[in-house]
Amino acid sequence: MSDEMTLEERKVVYRARRGLKEIDVYFDPYVKNYYLTADPAEKALFAELVDQEDPDLLDWFMEVGESPRTELKEFILKLKHYVHG
Repeated sequence: MSDEMTLEERKVVYRARRGLKEIDVYFDPYVKNYYLTADPAEKALFAELVDQEDPDLLDWFMEVGESPRTELKEFILKLKHYVHG
């Protein structure tokens, strides 16, 4: 996984490690199974998502709040689908 990654991909993977179980349960499987084979648009969307603050991410994933961008909201639903089916 590491030899084929670009510097930008390495940065995104590093930033995806949050240390919060509620977020890592979604980010970890995506990084391990889908991120490197995703198309550039999806990689950019994931990079944007991991740049968000933890309290916002928690609200969005726990459906307490909603992302201001529709694309992020849809991507969160996709991540949840990967984990929960």
